[in-house]
Amino acid sequence: MPSSAAARLRSRADKFEDRRRELADAALLTLADLGYARTSLRTIADNTAFSHGLLHYYFADKNELITYCVRQYKADCVQRYDGLVSAAATVEELAEACGRGLAATLAEAPLMHRLWYDLRTQSMFEESFRADVEDIDGGLQEMIWRLVVAYAELGGRRPTCTPSAVYALFDGLFQQALLRHLAGSATALDELRVGCQELLPKLVD
Repeated sequence: MPSSAAARLRSRADKFEDRRRELADAALLTLADLGYARTSLRTIADNTAFSHGLLHYYFADKNELITYCVRQYKADCVQRYDGLVSAAATVEELAEACGRGLAATLAEAPLMHRLWYDLRTQSMFEESFRADVEDIDGGLQEMIWRLVVAYAELGGRRPTCTPSAVYALFDGLFQQALLRHLAGSATALDELRVGCQELLPKLVD
């Protein structure tokens, strides 16, 4: 294929992906507010400037749109979190950055995280979600494992848990803090920060 033709194909693909991102960004608030069960492409169209037909052209159904939105948001979270913890030079700084980072992302967009847990629960019933949920979960697990390995190395130690066990512990802390935060708890974020800082030393020998 001539290079000019290949460039045109790439350009069309890039434009298509840019449009999907634009539509997903517009749909996020509605999805995060209403959740899986109460959302449809038509509901999203009614709450954005885009038509139902346009949404359906770029996304086959609401499942594809929801998965796309959550995947995009979680990827951004991982990137920001990795940057935050990579700047730490001591175990104390890293533990503080860990707690501060998780609390900040929860405070910033609690409804988006609620949507993620909604999607993960729905994957037990909707087979179409399972591969994407497993992939997103895997990325989050790798993010937490990088944190624990870095913490261990800074202290000249080594992790004592498996990556899946470590992820389950942090995910449990985060989900419980999210539940309390959504219920109006004034201490949920502080408890998450402290909980993360206290957990890390228990995960290394």
